[in-house]
Amino acid sequence: MVTSEYERRIAARFAGFDQDGNGYIDREDFSGAAKALLTEFAVAARSDRGQALYVGAEAFWQGMAGIADRDGDQRITREEFVNGAVKRLRDNPERFAEIARPFLHAALAVAGTGGDGTAGVEDVARVLKVLGVPEDLARTAAAALDPDGDGRIGEEEVVRSFARYFTVPE
Repeated sequence: MVTSEYERRIAARFAGFDQDGNGYIDREDFSGAAKALLTEFAVAARSDRGQALYVGAEAFWQGMAGIADRDGDQRITREEFVNGAVKRLRDNPERFAEIARPFLHAALAVAGTGGDGTAGVEDVARVLKVLGVPEDLARTAAAALDPDGDGRIGEEEVVRSFARYFTVPE
């Protein structure tokens, strides 16, 4: 049962990971997100960037399963997600950021065009939209990731913001 405001906020984040809407988070949600990003940006799965994205998605899944899949069935229920996030990540949001980093790094490489580890604000909005964020919110969130207004978003901004969003403090 979700009891505190913090737990309610974390529970609301569950849908962002349950990409196929089947009621649980599993490996296919992560590989499906990778495939959707590759399609959106016309990047071949067998390319270096495509392979890095799939490897990052698998690492992210493994990290999340290690935190939240309490019964070991290779599925994370909403309850497991909430409990895993609340009990393991509340006091250590950096841990969540680090398990997400390989995927986020690779997603920026897929979306970026300069080969410098950054992506444009519009491209980051496209990434967010592909991952299920409504378009208006995706644009707003991407713009907020560019505080210096140079039009480029780097890995550290993305990782920090990702950790804040998914491990929101009370």
